[in-house]
Amino acid sequence: MNDEAKHTWDKVNRWAEELDLLKSIIAKTSLVETRKWGGEVYTHNGKNIIGIGGFKNYFTIWFFNGVFLKDEAQVLVNAQEGVTKALRQWRFYNQNEVNENLVLAYIAEAMANEEKGLVHKPEKKTTVISGFLHHQLAEDGLLKAHFDKLTPYKQREYMEYIDTAKREETKIARMQKIKPMIMADKGLNDQYK
Repeated sequence: MNDEAKHTWDKVNRWAEELDLLKSIIAKTSLVETRKWGGEVYTHNGKNIIGIGGFKNYFTIWFFNGVFLKDEAQVLVNAQEGVTKALRQWRFYNQNEVNENLVLAYIAEAMANEEKGLVHKPEKKTTVISGFLHHQLAEDGLLKAHFDKLTPYKQREYMEYIDTAKREETKIARMQKIKPMIMADKGLNDQYK
């Protein structure tokens, strides 16, 4: 691909040689290369272990359950503090920073952690029905039966739709709009899918 054909958003092209270096190191492990989310992801026993990619200012290996790594070399960072729970990145700014033995040790530890079953489970969202919707469902048993058949995700969509209305009149109008949808066992946004 020539320089003119590169897209400004395609940051990986900047790091092609460096990513090839990481691939050559990863090839020394038993990880299986796959493509997910538009990039290289490496799996072990069918589980995501690491991924690699290039960004504007660095190239990286990310460990899907990196939170469980000992990180004795202090090389891992949380890419989005407060958002990312388990994923950790190892950022490189040039090829000379890549220590093959250390990379292989971190990968081996990540694979061992997967074999031990160390994975971060996302927290389940609890469904809390607002007072207005709870009252509406309590008054109409058939409506409640249909609402209860919906998936928790679809229930949350309806609750949020009602709860975001500031005025009582708006809540009532919205309730009238969604009743036929609930009775038809449809989600709020099913028509857009």
